[in-house]
Amino acid sequence: MIDQTAAWGALAAHAEQARRVHLRERFASEPERQARFTRSAAGLTLDLSKQRWSEETLALLLALAEEAGLPDAIRRLLAGERVNVSEDRPALHTALRLPASASLVVEGEDLVPGVHDTLARMETMVERFHTGQWRGATGRAIRHVVNLGVGGSDLGPLMVTHALSDYRLRDVHRVEVHFASTMDGSQLADCLARLDPETTLFVLSSKSFTTIDTLSNARTARDWLMSRLEDEEGVDAELVMRQHFIGVSASPEKMAEWGIAPDHQLAFWEWVGGRYSLWGGIGLPIALVVGMQGFRELLAGAHALDEHFRTAPLADNLPVLLALAGIWNVNFLDIRAHSILPYDGRLEYFAAYLEQLEMESNGKSVTADGREVGYATCPVLWGQLGPNAQHAFYQLLHQGTQAVECDFIAPLRRYDEVADDATRRHLKGQHRLTLANCFAQSRVLMLGDDAIDDEGPRPGHKRYRGNQPSTTLLLDELTPATLGALIALYEHKVYVQATLWGINPFDQWGVELGKQIAGETQRILEERRGLESMDASTRALIEAAWAADGNGGRGV
Repeated sequence: MIDQTAAWGALAAHAEQARRVHLRERFASEPERQARFTRSAAGLTLDLSKQRWSEETLALLLALAEEAGLPDAIRRLLAGERVNVSEDRPALHTALRLPASASLVVEGEDLVPGVHDTLARMETMVERFHTGQWRGATGRAIRHVVNLGVGGSDLGPLMVTHALSDYRLRDVHRVEVHFASTMDGSQLADCLARLDPETTLFVLSSKSFTTIDTLSNARTARDWLMSRLEDEEGVDAELVMRQHFIGVSASPEKMAEWGIAPDHQLAFWEWVGGRYSLWGGIGLPIALVVGMQGFRELLAGAHALDEHFRTAPLADNLPVLLALAGIWNVNFLDIRAHSILPYDGRLEYFAAYLEQLEMESNGKSVTADGREVGYATCPVLWGQLGPNAQHAFYQLLHQGTQAVECDFIAPLRRYDEVADDATRRHLKGQHRLTLANCFAQSRVLMLGDDAIDDEGPRPGHKRYRGNQPSTTLLLDELTPATLGALIALYEHKVYVQATLWGINPFDQWGVELGKQIAGETQRILEERRGLESMDASTRALIEAAWAADGNGGRGV
């Protein structure tokens, strides 16, 4: 176990002294601190100088990484070895962003041609939409695409399409993209109330094509289309299914069984986890917004970060350094909360995306070889747009009793492309205001009272302890390429931390358990049998649901 190694022991001993040193002391005594803890790659700059560590700390953490076999683990991931040990398969999301000229032979098969075949199919589909040639069953051009997915099949495309809204294509047939994920149907109902069935198409995104959330929404969407279109002259169910549905799944058989035409299916490989899947067919909604060129730039940015991860020494490797800072906070400073704070409205969904990426991947308490861990693994992640969060939970960050690690994320440049001079000046002024807030907040979290130019005594309720660790991550500007690099940075950070903790970041049996138990409970609710197997609390809840259901609990 990693916590039984000499490298871990050295860090634990070092932490006893390091905890007593305030960040303000480190900055006062280390004039070169910022430069020593800042690295850049792929359009990103990572400033780790406000972490509660020293050069000695980093050296000890790098020794721990070597002890855990990190260099070989990086090689194994990128080479396509079976790093997902519980499911006995590779985790090859990085293969989805390899250029067409590359080759990656895994167990006798070069994966690159198949990946680019899928990209070519996507491109053909996207071109049909953007030229107005994808028509619904009545002959009208499709104008609205609703993505039906949940988890990685929803969070990734949703986050990226919003983040890249500035790159929406202007000179094509306009297609609006919508997202519905909740199994209760509320998001879908909102779409159906506003959209025209003749010009609406649904993308069913599900790796297994058995996810109840997605299929429940899909059945509702299918019935909505059928009830409104089948009465039209020349329209039948087969035509509706062909012209109004696209499937993205690792199970072509289940897509075909559901009625999706073979040439309207996109491949999803078993060696790609759902939360790592936006780089392939799951990214179709992204390509519909930014075009295939923009989508390929997203892939290229991620690949540039992959190459940095593969080739950079550990001491200069952005994902490694970001991961080690997290290990230091969680395991040695006992900081178990982590807030993601983007200072750009386009990154509104980035915190939610990382919540799944990190907590579903590393929320584990058993090592990859089945032993129970005796140390903390993934912290609790949460966050929202920094400017909004300042008026919400920053009170806790500055004066609460809970230590929190924060990631501040912002682009350095914005609004250069705005044509009108006056509007551009105003917007660039707002961007400077946003950056000022971003930089000021991390400074106050670090220095506390010392950040305030006020020599007079202050009452306790106006005191700020500081010493809250943070990372500042700057993008040159937010483009498809730098967003791709940003996402890949956090993907690899997760893998590095999993490697050091000895856990498998590529399965999610806790999620599967919830699905299984929910299915059993649903059967009891609908069939009114088996209640005796439930605990007293769940029995009472089910009985309350039955009592509230005017149809006796059996559905319509």
